Amino acid sequence: MTVNQILSTKGKEVHSILSTITVYEALKVMGEKNVGAVLIIEDNVLKGILSERDYARKIVLKNKSSKETFVHEIMEKDVVTVKPSDNIDYCMELMTAKRIRHLPVSEHDVIIGIVSIGDVVKAIIELQKNTIQYLDSYISGSKA
Repeated sequence: MTVNQILSTKGKEVHSILSTITVYEALKVMGEKNVGAVLIIEDNVLKGILSERDYARKIVLKNKSSKETFVHEIMEKDVVTVKPSDNIDYCMELMTAKRIRHLPVSEHDVIIGIVSIGDVVKAIIELQKNTIQYLDSYISGSKA
């Protein structure tokens, strides 16, 4: 299964913000959209990503104020992306190796979607279900 197949099921909606807003405002967007991360896209260029984990580690644990800190101060600037043609095993490897939970999907330097660890796990479970059903029917069919 590929990233493009995941996006065709879940949709390609991307939530983005500007780096000049406060972390508090970014958290409000994440809460309203019910997402764990937002992309920072400016002039159609991916500049960074901000996740709930960034907030917890860079604001809460350092006793900073989310209303006084700007996104550009804590966002992750080195963003790992994947292509629509990449497979889910590659995504899982990247997420595990880099210890990240969100992968923006880039095609011709344009962000066309984002996949989360939950999306990848869901796809893997679906593949395993299909494999089990196939094997079950194969075994059942061979006994007849």
